[in-house]
Amino acid sequence: MGHRVRVLAGLWALAEVVVLVLVAAWIGVGWTLLATLATTALGWALLARQGARALTELRQRARERRPPGRALGDAGLIAVGGALMVLPGFLGDVVGLLCLLPPTRFLVRGLLGRAVASRLPVELRGPVRVRSARTEGAPYPGGPFGTGAHASGFGRPLVIEGEVVREERQPGTPS
Repeated sequence: MGHRVRVLAGLWALAEVVVLVLVAAWIGVGWTLLATLATTALGWALLARQGARALTELRQRARERRPPGRALGDAGLIAVGGALMVLPGFLGDVVGLLCLLPPTRFLVRGLLGRAVASRLPVELRGPVRVRSARTEGAPYPGGPFGTGAHASGFGRPLVIEGEVVREERQPGTPS
């Protein structure tokens, strides 16, 4: 895993250098440096504004004793987006803007959610939703203790809610 991260970080840095060189060849070195400084300043301003909103939302949820939910994820995306905007490089600025701006943040959240969910083992993925319907049960023929009552003993059927789990038998294990 660590090797992959290092390779991806190296490829990202190489791509940033290539884009900087291409932009400098297109608009000139001076304008490229000015644009880099401008995106860094914009990153600081957006980080301050969006970060303050995210922290206010988290504090309010904590005061009301509600779970942080999406606000915590948004705060993390804002922190990552701000870091990408502050670092020099145009590719990081684009990804940082996607993380910082509320209208596009849901795209990044969805992509990250799908990427994380696809790497989880099947057992740890979200619950499977199953529809069920309750029906009135028939009384036992003799009922408990021969009374003719339902299983609960109070004239109502005993309903036990649960889930069906199918365990896969491994080859070579006794059944």
